Amino acid sequence: MRDSVVADVFVRLCDVDEKGRSTNLCDGLVSLTGADDLSRAAVRLWPTAHRFRRGHRIRVQVSSGAFPRYARNPGTGEPRATATTLHTADQRVFHDPEHPSAVILPVRRPD
Repeated sequence: MRDSVVADVFVRLCDVDEKGRSTNLCDGLVSLTGADDLSRAAVRLWPTAHRFRRGHRIRVQVSSGAFPRYARNPGTGEPRATATTLHTADQRVFHDPEHPSAVILPVRRPD
């Protein structure tokens, strides 16, 4: 497998109910160049307001894309609409003390 020099990072926030049914709330995508190097991907999600009910869980999905919601990334730097060559993207999410990961969700408390 060849790591891609150009890659996307897609993040989606979901509400998971007591039965395990997941509902998409918002998402965001960022494209990285030089993606074969260790780098930070700050993905801003679309603004949303949501109240998680008691017993529900928060799900955060991280992937290399979300076709057809967002156009596929060929991983070559070619224009997305006309690219003919595709390269795979091998991405890792680090979460150790030297490479911490975080999901920051602002919380509004009732007045």
